[in-house]
Amino acid sequence: MVKKKVHHDEEADEKWLLPYSDMLTLLLALFIVMFAMSEIDKAKFQEFNQKFGVIFSGGSGLLENGGNSVAPNTSVVSDSSAEETNMNKIKKTMDKEIGNSGYKDNVKVVLNDEGLQISIQDLVLFNSGDAEVLKEVTPLLLKICKTLYGLDNNIKIVGHTDNVPVHNEKFRSNWDLSAIRAINVMNFMVDSGGISPDKVSIEAYGEYMPKYDNSTAEGRAKNRRVEIYIVRKYPITKDNNQTNNKK
Repeated sequence: MVKKKVHHDEEADEKWLLPYSDMLTLLLALFIVMFAMSEIDKAKFQEFNQKFGVIFSGGSGLLENGGNSVAPNTSVVSDSSAEETNMNKIKKTMDKEIGNSGYKDNVKVVLNDEGLQISIQDLVLFNSGDAEVLKEVTPLLLKICKTLYGLDNNIKIVGHTDNVPVHNEKFRSNWDLSAIRAINVMNFMVDSGGISPDKVSIEAYGEYMPKYDNSTAEGRAKNRRVEIYIVRKYPITKDNNQTNNKK
């Protein structure tokens, strides 16, 4: 009986079929999942496409423009638009409260790329050369806190002075004065206004970030201020920026 000779070379040549078959199966499963995701949630599909493209294409989107660009993260755009709408509502509410409180000339609310900025001149908050928050302004600060309560945004409180030197028993410099003023406003907002302490920080610039001319009494008065920033969580989009410029 003659045994049939096994052709080992042919067997070796056919082994590539197994990994090729596995790869085709995985690709088929991938496109089924991606198709299902696109039908369920277009935004999630785009986000998945972007991440998948970064992994396999060195930073390029896989399924758009021949695989040469990153798919836009529509969820971030949506969050930015929602945040912009909310900040505009807060600004309108604050403008109304400030007007009703009689502080329209000394308290300004501005919406910019950094976020919502409430600028309060020092004469509203403090006595000259002092850092204790005046009782007369506490109703306004409480209204501001009430408007901000529940926001998930970080809040930054920034102190500024004019360029007139300060050196006494309480404050060694304008830096000291601007810092203590910012701290005292922060303490009031946390202790009396219910603002979450883990969302609040302070900055102090003394005389070194003036917005107005320090050579005039009017300019110095405007430079002595405390600014409360509601910091954006999401970068402003082009459409939102155009909307702001129209206001």
